[in-house]
Amino acid sequence: MSVKEFQNKNVLVLGAGISGMSVAHILQNIGAVVTLSDSKCQEEIRKDFSKLIGEGVTLALGKQNELLLTDFDYIVVSPGISIYSPLISKARNLGIEVISEVEVAYRLCRAPIVAVTGTNGKTTTTTLIGDMLKTTNQHVVVGGNIGAALSQEVAEVPAEGAVIAEISSFQLEGVKNFHPRIAAILNITPDHLDRHKTMQTYIAMKERIFATQGPEDFLILNYDDHIVRDMARKVSSQVLYFSRREEEMRSAVYVKNDIITIDWNEKVYPVCSVREMKLFGAHNVENALAACGVAFFAGVPVDKMAAVLRTFEGVEHRIELVATINQVTYYNDSKATNPESSIKALEAFPGNIVLIAGGRDKNTDLTEFMNLVKHKTDAVIFIGEAAERFTLAAEQNGVKHIYPAETLEAAVDKAYQIARAPQVVLLSPACSSYDMFTNYEERGREFKRLVQKLG
Repeated sequence: MSVKEFQNKNVLVLGAGISGMSVAHILQNIGAVVTLSDSKCQEEIRKDFSKLIGEGVTLALGKQNELLLTDFDYIVVSPGISIYSPLISKARNLGIEVISEVEVAYRLCRAPIVAVTGTNGKTTTTTLIGDMLKTTNQHVVVGGNIGAALSQEVAEVPAEGAVIAEISSFQLEGVKNFHPRIAAILNITPDHLDRHKTMQTYIAMKERIFATQGPEDFLILNYDDHIVRDMARKVSSQVLYFSRREEEMRSAVYVKNDIITIDWNEKVYPVCSVREMKLFGAHNVENALAACGVAFFAGVPVDKMAAVLRTFEGVEHRIELVATINQVTYYNDSKATNPESSIKALEAFPGNIVLIAGGRDKNTDLTEFMNLVKHKTDAVIFIGEAAERFTLAAEQNGVKHIYPAETLEAAVDKAYQIARAPQVVLLSPACSSYDMFTNYEERGREFKRLVQKLG
């Protein structure tokens, strides 16, 4: 694929978020005729698009169902727009190629792509891989569902470079030829079922990450997750498992005597002790194992992997240390947007936790989460739209000290009032942020601001 594919083609970009604006800019600059559409119709949002308008992008704001689809050769769908929408169905019935921003990025990319997906751990693992590859290659960029849009990142990467992409199930909905040289699937637990409707569909979206791989490609799979492990039956690529629970597996990355170990082609490569890692928590051991597997196939020496693991402190909003006030430690885990992610955060601490949770409810099963809340927390504070259901579930599981809070600020104030040394105050919502905030980043930044005010 090359830029010529899109030159002089009429392209409709649906959704004017980060990825939509990025791909509109890229496509216009390589010679496409771009229309950027968004369901918002307020006149004031036009100021956000002044640069794109100057580049020649046409704006179509308001009712997207009134667009004349036959005018377009391609439709590029932003992650926030479901491929099951009536507009997309209509476009496909007309024979128009519908693709995602990630697919466009792949078609324009000259460098090999490493792609990471899964329900939880994507950002930490993707960032770790990026740091490891940067020790041996100066032309490495990290993007996708993390930071800048992938189409923006790939433009300047030479063929000898590498692109490390965090890929969500939403982004995989619209891929067609997307072909990562190395891919990793970290775990699969119920999430985004409001969009995908069934677990079978959600799993099928994740499996698209290896759909075009062949025998010369590599796939890293979580052996401890039976859904992910069973995917090996469907692949054409070479599979390397990672496991926190098994030892001395063939074709795997595992922990033996506390040492992260890579076993491939009947050779064993010790990396470093898990005790040397700056990251803490069992889930981060899994992230490190996956990252080492990817880095191994990308040609990173094990001593370089070890050096990164010894210094890597984690990513923002994922069990992020904020402050210690009156011997009470505050952690920001705003990226925990589902119960499984919050479970991993709770498991990272011995107990004595004051938990702040809640947000926009995804109606996921709370049984395992609330069982752990009962045993790990001294008090819980519930916020947002999920507060009522979370409170009922907590009461049914025998959780004793439950407090409601109308706002995140009220929750932080309540936590400050009730927490005593050496307790931990943990924001780990187990919900999305959209009832109160634009995204989990905004929620996490607000939590950190409120905590800093306490000191």
